[in-house]
Amino acid sequence: MYDNLNLRKDLVTIHIITGLSVGGAERMLYNLLSKINRLCFQPIVVSLMDRGTLGDRIEALGIPVYTIGMKRGMPTPVVLWRLLHTVHHLKGDLIQGWMYHGNLAAQLAGLFSFKKIPVLWGIHHSIHSLKSEKRMTAEIIKFSAKTSKLTEKIIYVSSNSKMQHEAIDYCRENSCIIPNGFDTSLFKPSFEARLNLRSELGLSNESFLIGLIGRYHPMKDHANFLRAAALLLKDFPDVHFVLVGSKVEQQNPILYQLIQDLGIFHQVHLLGERSDMPHLIAALDIVTSASAYGEAFPLVIGEAMSCGVPCVVTDVGDSAQIVGDTGRVVPPRNSEALANAWQELILLDIENKQALGKAARIRIIESFSLETVVAQYEKLYESVLAEKFNRTVDTQCVT
Repeated sequence: MYDNLNLRKDLVTIHIITGLSVGGAERMLYNLLSKINRLCFQPIVVSLMDRGTLGDRIEALGIPVYTIGMKRGMPTPVVLWRLLHTVHHLKGDLIQGWMYHGNLAAQLAGLFSFKKIPVLWGIHHSIHSLKSEKRMTAEIIKFSAKTSKLTEKIIYVSSNSKMQHEAIDYCRENSCIIPNGFDTSLFKPSFEARLNLRSELGLSNESFLIGLIGRYHPMKDHANFLRAAALLLKDFPDVHFVLVGSKVEQQNPILYQLIQDLGIFHQVHLLGERSDMPHLIAALDIVTSASAYGEAFPLVIGEAMSCGVPCVVTDVGDSAQIVGDTGRVVPPRNSEALANAWQELILLDIENKQALGKAARIRIIESFSLETVVAQYEKLYESVLAEKFNRTVDTQCVT
């Protein structure tokens, strides 16, 4: 890319995001920043809330991170002033929002900037029903539909998400799809990881592990996963279940009580938030997305497939499209169907299990590699900025 693109080499791209906890969109932002061409783009991150667990990792890439200090709920005038002042100080050439609150903040910052700054939105969510969303989020979604014509480009991570948003009057003329991408050199099969996790949990090397990775939230439907676990354990009592994510811990009273009520305490391992995701995922035998709604392009599915781990997923967002024929797809909120799909994979012989894992990894390498996805973002930024500077875009940045 960029051969005759006569733009400055230090083009500032400001990325505005709600927070920097370890969620799918947040990790995709980190992945993008880790690979983007720094000879052409100078990224800066603005977190509306806090630095989370990714702030330090992003700064370790040599990328500045600013925080606005917003609390949950309606932003105060002080927070809005701080946002506008920060963006003005950064003198960006392009602003990209990440998720609904970040998109709204990006649009606001663009409107009140002294120079016309192109604003892009990033939507990482699908909409089953606005009734499933928090009231404030639902209102932002509806308000954003009315203002979506103002943005330069809306980036959806899935075709399902694009279709759902356009059905509630998001602008169709300025949209595109860029899927999530996966670092297949980082997420890869590892026999050592399998042994290490089983040793950490005090289990035998042969123990069969089924994992659910995601923060504790109604859309993730941990209850569906755990009820399916109880059903499976009736016929496969030696299977263990590993749950990872923010607030996925014994201190979570609702989660802990459900596990106790189902009588599966000794087979369930709650690991909370972890930073060693490539090793955790590679250690599992099956990875599951049990979500009831809201998913667009779940990052963990592609990460698991990249590790050669088959997935069982609920048919939400583009999950089924990602998995293809390398795993199993079941209806959401159906614990029996989920347990039956697990059983199918457990009963496969060694040869078929290995073939399924290899096919999953090949699918990610061929269709969703991080390098390919980053190139799509760079091409989009290139075209938007070229239009801003009234330059003709050809193929590669001047060095």
